[in-house]
Amino acid sequence: MKWNPFLNAAAAALYIGAVALFMHFITSIRHDTPDTLLDSIGLLSLVVFSAAVMAFLFFYQPIVKLVENKRAEAVSYFLKTLGVFGVITLVVLALVSVQ
Repeated sequence: MKWNPFLNAAAAALYIGAVALFMHFITSIRHDTPDTLLDSIGLLSLVVFSAAVMAFLFFYQPIVKLVENKRAEAVSYFLKTLGVFGVITLVVLALVSVQ
């Protein structure tokens, strides 16, 4: 598979959407139950897992390029990923504000 900053940004957005859908589903079926210690553990575990997924999607290829001594490509790759993700975020926020 060829690494692509646009694909990484799209994967990050899809991952966030999947987590949001999962959380919405969980809250809809557990709306009348009290919070437990396991809820807190699950939420913190999801935060840590999500940070690891985002770190991989945003930083893995730039770090590989840095190790290969390709600084300009690494910076370009990271900024492209960040820029595309920013555009996706703006589109989602625009769609939310229209509703």
